[in-house]
Amino acid sequence: MPNLLIDACGWVAVVDARINIDLEIERTIGPAKWILPTQAKEEIERLAKGRNDLLLDLLTTRASIIDGEEGYTDDVLVHLAQRLDAPVLTVDKALKRRLTAAGCAYLEVVRDRSLRLVD
Repeated sequence: MPNLLIDACGWVAVVDARINIDLEIERTIGPAKWILPTQAKEEIERLAKGRNDLLLDLLTTRASIIDGEEGYTDDVLVHLAQRLDAPVLTVDKALKRRLTAAGCAYLEVVRDRSLRLVD
């Protein structure tokens, strides 16, 4: 089963687009183990203080939370993507450029309310 790293902005985009996350992940990369770095979890929790619809319970029950990686969220995601050979769910343009430069894949939300794997 492949790993999938979750970025805060990617999760928010999925929720905002009302994407059926299970179906779309399975369609694009197959069943996956969700991994949420502590930094991304903290960002989502901060965002959730201003809104109630971020499906935090779903995310935290499904994802394995990785603690102990030090640094800025994007640095941690790129490092983990390389180490685990895992795509990152994100819509952050700068992070997508960094992932591409590092030879890593990402899943992005596209206009038709689906996910696209960029490998």
